[in-house]
Amino acid sequence: MNLIDQTFETLKASGKKALIPFITTGDPDARTTVDIIKTAEQAGADIIELGVPYSDPLADGPVIQRASLRALQHEITLEGCMSVARQAREEGVKLPFVLFTYFNPVLQFGMKRLIESLSSYEISGLLIPDLPLEESEEVVRICEANNIHFIPLVAPTSKDRIKKIAERATGFLYCVSSLGVTGERANFHADIDRFLEDVKAVSSAPIAIGFGISNREQAARFEQVCDGIIVGSAIVRTIESNIPLLQNIETRQQGLNKIGEFIGHFKG
Repeated sequence: MNLIDQTFETLKASGKKALIPFITTGDPDARTTVDIIKTAEQAGADIIELGVPYSDPLADGPVIQRASLRALQHEITLEGCMSVARQAREEGVKLPFVLFTYFNPVLQFGMKRLIESLSSYEISGLLIPDLPLEESEEVVRICEANNIHFIPLVAPTSKDRIKKIAERATGFLYCVSSLGVTGERANFHADIDRFLEDVKAVSSAPIAIGFGISNREQAARFEQVCDGIIVGSAIVRTIESNIPLLQNIETRQQGLNKIGEFIGHFKG
C-alpha cells in the first residue's frame, strides 16, 4: 500500500486530520531542508510537499518565488530535491513525501525516468499544477505502474470538471481554496463551502485544502469539512525570516525550533 494511503487510514481511524506542510526544497540549502523536514515531522506534520524550485512558476506567489530563487542560487536540481527526501528518510523520517513540480522540469528530466525515480527515492506522490486533466493520461498511467499517486488539483472554477477530476484522484485530491497564486489570505473564495461539498460528493479519495491557509483558526475551520490541511506560504515565510539563525551554527537549533513551533500550531 502507498504510504499516503496508510497515513490517511491511520488518521481517519483516530479521528484526526492530516497536516501537510509545503517546503521549498533547497531553501536556504539542501542540508537545512533535511533538518526542516525532520523538525516538521516532530511538530506533527503527516505528509510533506517538497516543492521543486522553478524559475517560471504558474501558481506560486511572491513568498515561494523568493524561496525558489534562493534554492536555485544553490543550483538545486530535480534530482537534488529527490536526494533530500532520501537523506531525510535515511535519517529516520517516516512520513510520506509528495513532489510538487511543474511540467517543464518533468519533461526535461524525462517523464518515465522521473516517476520511476520517485519510487526508488521513496517519494509517494507527484503533483504537477500546470498539467491539466486532459493531458495527464500518460503521467497517471506511469504513476499507477510504479505505485505513485498522481495528485490532481481542483478549483472553485472547475465546476463541470469537478467530477472528472475527482474520479482520477488517488492519494488525495488537492482543493484550491482561492483563485490566483499561493499566498497568505484573510478571505477565501465566496462559495468555498459549497465547492467543498460538491467535491466531497463525488470524490472517493480524501480531500485536502490549500492556498492561503496561514493560521490555526483557518485550519480549524476547514478541518470540519476536509481530510487534510495544506500550509505553504506561511511556513516558507517563517523559514525565510529565520534564515539568519539557520545559517549560524550557534543559533541553528533556535531557528529550527521556531519553525517547528509555527508548524505545530496548525495541528489540531
